[in-house]
Amino acid sequence: MVTAQRTARLVTLGCKVNQYETQLVRESLRASGYREATEYESADLCIVNTCTVTNTGDSKSRQVIRRLARKNPGTRTIVMGCYATRDPQTVSELPNVIEVVTDKRELPDVLSRFGIVDMPTGISEFEGRHRAFVKVQDGCILKCSYCIIPTVRPGLRSRRPVDIEDEFRRLIDNGYREIVISGVHVGHYGIDTNHLEPGTKPERLWDLLRRLDRIPGNWRMRLSSIEMVEVNDDFIRAARDCEHLCPQFHPALQSGSESVLNRMKRRYRVSGFLERIDQIRKMLGGDPAMTTDVIVGFPGETDQEFQETLETCRQARFMKVHVFPFSRRDGTQAAEFPNQIPGNVIRDRVQQLSDLERDLALRFYNSRIDSGAELQVLAERLSEQTPGYVRGTDQWYMPVEFPGGDSDLGRFVSCRAISATRHGVSAVRIS
Repeated sequence: MVTAQRTARLVTLGCKVNQYETQLVRESLRASGYREATEYESADLCIVNTCTVTNTGDSKSRQVIRRLARKNPGTRTIVMGCYATRDPQTVSELPNVIEVVTDKRELPDVLSRFGIVDMPTGISEFEGRHRAFVKVQDGCILKCSYCIIPTVRPGLRSRRPVDIEDEFRRLIDNGYREIVISGVHVGHYGIDTNHLEPGTKPERLWDLLRRLDRIPGNWRMRLSSIEMVEVNDDFIRAARDCEHLCPQFHPALQSGSESVLNRMKRRYRVSGFLERIDQIRKMLGGDPAMTTDVIVGFPGETDQEFQETLETCRQARFMKVHVFPFSRRDGTQAAEFPNQIPGNVIRDRVQQLSDLERDLALRFYNSRIDSGAELQVLAERLSEQTPGYVRGTDQWYMPVEFPGGDSDLGRFVSCRAISATRHGVSAVRIS
């Protein structure tokens, strides 16, 4: 008698690190004989990777677990991720939950109880995407007043450089043309030494960039984010020298007001942040793109402080600003701060900053048109708005639309921008 193949369903909430960790679990499931359940069948095993950055993340995680229980009667659910770490008791009481993984180092032992015994040291593909994320480190030791992550991902754990290099080579061999270096606090890569082999020297982020850049081939790497205080001369020199590194950097500003930064317990001043951006542009040349995160409506934020944030964004000439309305996160200092900003004020400020962001983006897009720069676009999906066109992302992280089809997906296509809107550029092929 033929035994039916066991089925699994995986759901991921949250950041690139969570997406990477789910992919690692996916590959271990396949190696152990599981296949992913189709949309219309019930899964034997469900795995949920949760998020707890905001209270909404907690709520969405619970909703997903309950929905899986309804649609997969009799299933067994394993819950991992930051919400599972922060509130394991609540998670354990949700329907069909039989395991709560509060420490990812325990994940191989938990999975082994379900016949999943082959946990790889790295991934070979990235399901459903034409670019891959690779986690190089875990953990954060900072104490920003608004953030819960150091509580649920404490300490620092860097992966061995040789394992990261092997993973990059495997992904490149499997056809991935862009790989994003990710982590909870990427700039702290290599500060801890637990991952070191006896007799070896620690490698910092800039050393890792140089190591990876030596991998031959037509591919590129992108850095997910970095704290500006960790953008030192060693980092900038490595960024300048690495041929495969995209000329786009994501230092998280969070606020352009000195007084708000102090309340956030951030580690830099606005003047130093802007000076370092100028230094990057001067040393790298070619006007690299700068993107960032900004929290709007932090407790006590005055109209003047918000205007300071707008002005800082103008001076930094960001190409993209990820705008986040402040959300009280239980368990953080900022949740208890006085002078919480009313929701209607936050919404108005989000709109103002979003309008500025679109203007700054358009200015950057037009600068690429004016320069006649060649765009190396990673084709990622067919355009839904324009039949016969493909959408992708170039080396500066600009969204680009150009004539193409299915055969372009996952490949680099050389283009030249001919027009721009606030939402991206239209281009013609030059190869």
